[in-house]
Amino acid sequence: MMSRRQFGTSALAAGAAFASQKVSAQPSKRRIVDAQVHLWKAESEDWKWVPGMKPQMPEPFTVEKLVPLMDQAGVSRVVVVPPSWPGDRNDYALEAARRYPDRLAIMGRVALKNPQAAALLPKWREQPGMLGVRLTFLGATQGWLADGTADWFWPEAEKAELPVMFLTDGQNAQMARVAERYPRLQLIADHMGIGGNTPKEGRIADAVSQTASLAKYPNVSVKLSAAPNYSSEAYPFRDFTPHIQRLFEAYGPKRCHWGSDMTNGYDKATYQQRITHFTEELPFLSEADKDWVMGKSILERLRWA
Repeated sequence: MMSRRQFGTSALAAGAAFASQKVSAQPSKRRIVDAQVHLWKAESEDWKWVPGMKPQMPEPFTVEKLVPLMDQAGVSRVVVVPPSWPGDRNDYALEAARRYPDRLAIMGRVALKNPQAAALLPKWREQPGMLGVRLTFLGATQGWLADGTADWFWPEAEKAELPVMFLTDGQNAQMARVAERYPRLQLIADHMGIGGNTPKEGRIADAVSQTASLAKYPNVSVKLSAAPNYSSEAYPFRDFTPHIQRLFEAYGPKRCHWGSDMTNGYDKATYQQRITHFTEELPFLSEADKDWVMGKSILERLRWA
């Protein structure tokens, strides 16, 4: 039989052990990495918009606006995706990455109509902050997937080991031939495959289905981004839960990437809500899944050390 002193000593030891277990069982601080934010400065004589195009917001969204939002929301890093309205230029994104090299990196734009741009790809990642390429096949450019315009790009990007983000107007099924023909080319489907007129035409479910069909290719991953922008509901955007879950189950946590795309539909959700949508409102995600989706997966996919 234990003495009172022995009992007390044993209880203290057990309590210390329990406290130690509680501490070790707590997850480490999650690293949040936003897989897509557009940055742009005001239009000027030497920084003109493409005729007929306009920004997503009336005011410029500059790096001075982004970084405080990152700090407030607890976002460690952001992948800067240069927008389409200034044309195929990356200069402002490169400037932002130079100013914040530990927090910002870039998926730059390439002039697909100019095959001579192939000469730029072998040294693409030598540009400070540049991680890969982002292509858009929307509006006047949506036919480039099928008409041969983009054909020169895929083998050159694979050879240069450049990851590629792509956005189509609900045409992701056309990317199957690219994924199959170039298995070493890392392809990232943007916005679940939803872009352009897809939402207006009621083709969201079909676009998600096309994107899910690409999951059989190991070199394809998906950005689970932009749900607030396309949802017909307020936060937490329950109408998109089935779409997000379908893609998550198809690709798994290591091939799914959270992204805010916050400037598209800026007034539909705060930055914090775009984060808590995934960290608090999707019950099918485990804590380990969230670690991957909210940051680890995009860092690994883009080789962003």
